[in-house]
Amino acid sequence: MPTDGILSGLRVIDCGTYIAGPASATVMSDFGAEVFKIERPQGGDLFRLFPHLPGTPKSELNYCWILTGRNKKSVALDLADPDGREALLKLVKTADVFVTNYQSQLLSKFRLTWEDLHEVNPRLIFAHITGYGDSGDDADLPAFDALAYWARSGLMTSVTGRDGTPSGPRPGIGDHPTATALFGAIMLGLYNRERTGVGTKVSTSLIASGAWAHGCDLQAKMFGAEFPQPTKGSHPVNPLTSGYVTRDGKVFLLVQLDPDHEFPRLCAMLEAPELARDPMFATAEARTEHAAELFAILQSQFESKDLADWRKGFREYDIKWSQLPTLGDVVDDPQMRAAGAFVDIDYPGHGTIETINSPMFVSGFEKRKPTAAPEVGAHTREVLRELGYTDDTIDAMVGRGVAAATAR
Repeated sequence: MPTDGILSGLRVIDCGTYIAGPASATVMSDFGAEVFKIERPQGGDLFRLFPHLPGTPKSELNYCWILTGRNKKSVALDLADPDGREALLKLVKTADVFVTNYQSQLLSKFRLTWEDLHEVNPRLIFAHITGYGDSGDDADLPAFDALAYWARSGLMTSVTGRDGTPSGPRPGIGDHPTATALFGAIMLGLYNRERTGVGTKVSTSLIASGAWAHGCDLQAKMFGAEFPQPTKGSHPVNPLTSGYVTRDGKVFLLVQLDPDHEFPRLCAMLEAPELARDPMFATAEARTEHAAELFAILQSQFESKDLADWRKGFREYDIKWSQLPTLGDVVDDPQMRAAGAFVDIDYPGHGTIETINSPMFVSGFEKRKPTAAPEVGAHTREVLRELGYTDDTIDAMVGRGVAAATAR
């Protein structure tokens, strides 16, 4: 099985910040692409500082940077300085993909727009993530995924508790799906280049990705569908797609989307087959009318045994369910490792740790073994030398603050 990666030989410039743009480059790096992370000489990507913000989880390790910065080469350049921009343009001439989530006005300020870079390298795939798209009154508004993906798309409003309170987002909840969308767009751009020999601009936005994630409800609303209103009582609207608590205090989610076939199996598992024939519960209309009664019956059954006991019955009767785990349960879940969701990484001073794998796999190809996320400017000298810069010139750039680099 090849181990050099299906994207081996591809050169990618990650000229973004935080998550959405850079994470698409991380996916490419997992498949063997060489990724150059362009950062500010003073402090690097602001995402490095995220774990220090109030309200974020605290750890000895910079978990954000380990996740998104892996496999990359850090090149620290001041793009506002002509020498810094010139160094980036020399790298662009050698690259296949340029990824950025800078706002359009910032790209114009640095003269790094699609039109600018297409002149430098006509084969370049220019991949741009925005918050709100390329046109419209709000196109140039600054955005995070909490704003454009989670809130503006309506997802935050739709994901509510029974009291109607919207649920808040978690870090990267929209950035990572949007990065995956951009990865797909980049692959389309590369495929088109294979056919035409010419690069192109590809893009996505947080708001469009949020709309895609929220597509079922938004499509329904477009067609004037009537939505059930959240209930403030003690029972859900649909007890067959609801959470339940077991005797040992574990919470699980039951989902039966084909109740005509699945509900009788559930009743059989509960050793109460007569429930499926009871006029109060035999049809969808009846179950809706008597949702409170059905929920009470099911909850009384499920709280009579531990989750481990129900787990066996769920498998035997082909019941669709999932435990609502704690984060500790998730990171200890052996199925995560069996599914390839987690991957080992050697991290200096900490031995072998785990990180989150990108969620795409190609039969016949292994992903690269992840390497540790770099310090700011860890590869500046190496890359600038490759581009023809002498050590004296590099030292002068470092001395002026145009670049940051580790010791020779």
